[in-house]
Amino acid sequence: MNKPLRRIAIFCGLLVLTLLIRDNWLQYLKADSLKDDPNNRRVTIARYATPRGDIVVDGNPITGSSDSGKSGLNDLKFKRTYKNGPMWAPVTGYASQAFGATQLESIEDGILTGNDDRLFFRKTLDMITGKEQQGGNVVTTLNGAAQKAAFDGLKKQGGKGAVVALEPSTGKILALASYPSYDPSSFAGNSNDDAAAWKKLQKKYNPNDPMLNRALRETYPPGSTFKVVTAAAALENGKYTSADEKTDSPLPWTMPGTTTQLKNEGNIPCKDASMREALRWSCNTVFGKIGSDLGNDKMLAEAKKFGFGSEQFTPVRSSSSVFSDDMNQSQTALSSIGQYNTAATPLQMAMVASAVANDGKLMKPYMVDELESNLDPIAKTQPEELSRPLTPKNAQILQDMMKTVVEKGTGTNARISGVTVGGKTGTAQHGIENSENPYAWFISYAKLSDGSSPVAVAVVIEDEGANRDDISGGGLAAPIAKSVMEAVIESKK
Repeated sequence: MNKPLRRIAIFCGLLVLTLLIRDNWLQYLKADSLKDDPNNRRVTIARYATPRGDIVVDGNPITGSSDSGKSGLNDLKFKRTYKNGPMWAPVTGYASQAFGATQLESIEDGILTGNDDRLFFRKTLDMITGKEQQGGNVVTTLNGAAQKAAFDGLKKQGGKGAVVALEPSTGKILALASYPSYDPSSFAGNSNDDAAAWKKLQKKYNPNDPMLNRALRETYPPGSTFKVVTAAAALENGKYTSADEKTDSPLPWTMPGTTTQLKNEGNIPCKDASMREALRWSCNTVFGKIGSDLGNDKMLAEAKKFGFGSEQFTPVRSSSSVFSDDMNQSQTALSSIGQYNTAATPLQMAMVASAVANDGKLMKPYMVDELESNLDPIAKTQPEELSRPLTPKNAQILQDMMKTVVEKGTGTNARISGVTVGGKTGTAQHGIENSENPYAWFISYAKLSDGSSPVAVAVVIEDEGANRDDISGGGLAAPIAKSVMEAVIESKK
């Protein structure tokens, strides 16, 4: 071969080698970044070329897919639809052609679109048979009747608020409601109407912030519902060993290091009251002094056992609830009655009630029961113990104390005939020097005649329009908790 031909051959060989290197670089090293590039229209088109799998409650889909028609960009064939969208939005999140996806729609996107690696064999079979790719389903732990009771109760109340219900023995989330809410169907496409609906829902234009998941992402001062945690700390640290022994609780009581007396609400019998009576009447002085006497470290340790200080993944992330460290005795006293810096999500307070109901064992909360493809299970969630905030003996003491609150204390609106109900009300201060309407709380559990506890609930209501004197956990939140517990119990029959 002469020299010119040899040079040309070498040059062509180098070109081929360069192409091979480039091809491999694109296909392997850059594949993920190109696939996720927002300018890669082909990925978006493929994503909406087939119907998504469904999110399922009680064996029935609460989502669907419909032909996008001529609205928006015609190359995106299917868009998401939702049944009772506002009621289920805190569970599903949204999947929008224009605005992406959140919550279960985002976390389980691979299953729902059919692109998850766990669907490899099904995808391969569909390719061989020429069948259109289908997404898998996400089967939730939610109870439809409980969710409806929670959402309808919040809607009837008319303010803002949230409800969480758990199955204490497993950690299954039975209800997860937030109000006000939104309809994810209203912006599932990419038309001008979808864009307008999205804009109306943004906090900038809607101060009620309907897209905020108050059940998981908002933290509130828990007020007197936190006294359940303080009572648990007293029992676990041996400060008091029963519900009925007298406490060392002078009245009035001045907080250590201050000249400020801790006040009770009204003229209630709190002097040296037993923990049962103090919980029944919601005595600030008794539980404030318990927290102060135990000290910040012991109170913080007990709060952490209940889940404070840690985010929860359900798999949707829940904000971390707060009990501060490095507090002096008076700050610890205020924190021990659910004020000062103490803040909790509704999920967190449902976890408190759940742990008490489950004889001291706190189970990890979760809302996805299983992932399935063509009704065949792909993955199943197994209940998992998170911690043990209480011994069984102390948990049963606390159950009995909470039972007294419902039978003859501030929580009588949660009574259910033939069912043992324990609860705790809370009316948490809000605003500078308590200048704004307080938050109304109620946490509770139900026990059946066989000793099982099918449900624990937390409800919080924030109603700026209500008469301040009418706001109480027993008056506003307890009736909602009752209806949710009744719905769960009825579904078990």
